[in-house]
Amino acid sequence: MIRCGDTGRKGEQQQSLNPKPISDDLLPLSSPRHWAKLSSSYQVRFSPNFLHVFLCNNIKVPKVPGGGAASALLKVGIIGGLGLYAATQSLYNVDGGHRAIMFNRLVGVKDKVYPEGTHLMVPWFERPVIYDVRARPYLVESTSGSRDLQMVKIGLRVLTRPMADQLPEIYRTLAENYSEIVLPSIIHETLKAVVAQYNASQFITQREAVSREIRKILTQRATNFNIALDDVSITTLTFGKEFTTSIEAKQVAAQEVERVKFIVEKAEHDKRSAVIRAQGEDKSAQLIGQAIANNQAFITLRKIEAAREIAQTIAHSANKVYMSSDDILLNLQGMNLEVDPKK
Repeated sequence: MIRCGDTGRKGEQQQSLNPKPISDDLLPLSSPRHWAKLSSSYQVRFSPNFLHVFLCNNIKVPKVPGGGAASALLKVGIIGGLGLYAATQSLYNVDGGHRAIMFNRLVGVKDKVYPEGTHLMVPWFERPVIYDVRARPYLVESTSGSRDLQMVKIGLRVLTRPMADQLPEIYRTLAENYSEIVLPSIIHETLKAVVAQYNASQFITQREAVSREIRKILTQRATNFNIALDDVSITTLTFGKEFTTSIEAKQVAAQEVERVKFIVEKAEHDKRSAVIRAQGEDKSAQLIGQAIANNQAFITLRKIEAAREIAQTIAHSANKVYMSSDDILLNLQGMNLEVDPKK
C-alpha cells in the first residue's frame, strides 16, 4: 500500500514530471479524451503510482480519529440501526378485544385472522388492518308515520360488533368504517317498516312487542353484512304535537268522568245512609215510646244515666263549678222510683 509522502521507498521518488513534447501514439489507449488533448503538447512519463501521487498532492483527506477502529464502529452502528429499524417495522401488536387481518401488496387481503398478541410481517410488502371486535353502542333516531297517520319519533340503541371470522370479507366489501356504511340505512328502513304496522296508541301498550319485531328484522338484515347485533332497545318514543294534545284531552275527559261517577256514587251512599239513619231513629223512637208506655221507670233510668255522665264530666274538670242539682238532673228526691209490679 502506497501512502502520500512515501513514494520514494520504491525508487520512484524522483518521478519526472517535466513536460516534454510527445506524439499522440505515446499515450495509453485508456486515457480520457480531454486528457489526450491536454497532454498532446507535453511529454508525461506514467508509472503505476502516478495517479496516487496526483490525488495525494491535490486532495486533502480528513483524518478520522481512531483510524480503522472508528470506521469499524461506524459500520457496526449503521448496520445495527438498520437492523433495529427492520425489526421494529416487522412487528405489530394486536390489543385485547381486537383482531387483525393482513393486506399483502402481491396477493391482496389474506383470509387468516390474527388474534391478540405480537405478530410478524414483511415491511412494505404487508400492512396489518386491525378491527375492534368488542360490542359498541350505536344510537339513531327516526321519525315515521304510523298506521293511523300519526308521526312517531323513535330513538333506538343498538349494540353491534363485527363477526371476527368474517373480517377479511368485511374489509373487501365494506372497508374499515363498516358501521357507518351499513347501520344507518338498515336501521331507518326497518323502523319505517315496523312503525307503519301499528297505531300510535299501540306503541304505548305494546312497546315490548314492537321492540322484539324491530330486533328480529334488524338481526336478519345485519347478518347479511357479517355484523352481529347483541341488543336492540327503544330508548325514546315521542308523538306529534296534535296526537299528544288529543291524548292529554282524552285523559282529562276520562278523569272528569271518573270524578263525576265518584260524586254520583257518593251521593247515592249518602242517600242510603240518611234513609238508614232515619229508619233507625224511627225505630228507636218507636221502641222508646213502647218502653215508656209499658213502664214509666224508663224515663227515670234515662235521667239517672244522663246525671251520671254530667257528674263524671264535672268531676274530671280542672275548674270548680257550682251548679244547682236541678240544672244537672241530679235532684232525684222527687222521682218516683217505684216499679209497677204488674208490668
